Amino acid sequence: MALTSQVSASALSLGPRRYDVTNRALVMGILNRTPDSFYDRGESFAFDRFLAKADEHVAGGADLLDVGGVKAGPGEEVTEAEELDRVVTAVESLVARFDVPISVDTWRASVAKACFDAGAVVGNDISGFGDPDYLDVAAAAGASVVATHIRLKPRVADPNPQYGDVVGAVKEFLLDRAGRARAAGIPAERIIVDAGLDLGKTAAQSLALLRSSAVLADLGYPLLLSASNKTFLGALLDLEVGERREASLSACALGILRGCRVLRVHYVAGTVVVRDAIEAVLGAP
Repeated sequence: MALTSQVSASALSLGPRRYDVTNRALVMGILNRTPDSFYDRGESFAFDRFLAKADEHVAGGADLLDVGGVKAGPGEEVTEAEELDRVVTAVESLVARFDVPISVDTWRASVAKACFDAGAVVGNDISGFGDPDYLDVAAAAGASVVATHIRLKPRVADPNPQYGDVVGAVKEFLLDRAGRARAAGIPAERIIVDAGLDLGKTAAQSLALLRSSAVLADLGYPLLLSASNKTFLGALLDLEVGERREASLSACALGILRGCRVLRVHYVAGTVVVRDAIEAVLGAP
């Protein structure tokens, strides 16, 4: 039995691997190589802790790993050289250590290229391809890309975002960015779209986008959900960052049922259980 009737993208390619995502979501484990992550506050910044977290994610069933060297929100400047230092060796180590696709969470084309050269196969760009060289770099590497909606740009505070129709605006933006990716030579099965919850959205706007996942899942590209421990969940349920695990799992469950096919999460093992349980229940005779 299909998880949802809304999903129009059935295939996703990550490097040499091809996945049928008609009825199955992939779980992406978040790996922060940042000292100021909103979630772990630098807990996995030290390289040994970073590798231990990666081990935990893979043991928990992660389908792919996402490495980031700069947090999305405002903070101290991170130069290109600093970002390269944080993520390239990390990608090399993960590629050597695990047999899972590696994604790099960066909006700099130069950093993406260095990570593709090191073995990453996905460029997860929360800027909506703000760097004009990003898509060409990804296409030349045969990499997949994540097109994410953001109202302004990374690292810039956006405390009072205004939309006439947030779902319509995000839909239009994602179709435009996916179209740009295809024009650059990236095939549809290597393009993922992400509504960008909390990125230039109020809690109410992020919640509206989560509720409307089926609309975005019907755009023709696999839909990524990045709701894990996000601010909108805390606002909805009055929870601090460290108290949002169950809420995050619930958001993933709802997302799966409404068409999300890549789940970017901090808690891999629990998300895998939720994903597998939904698939088993709906697929049972």
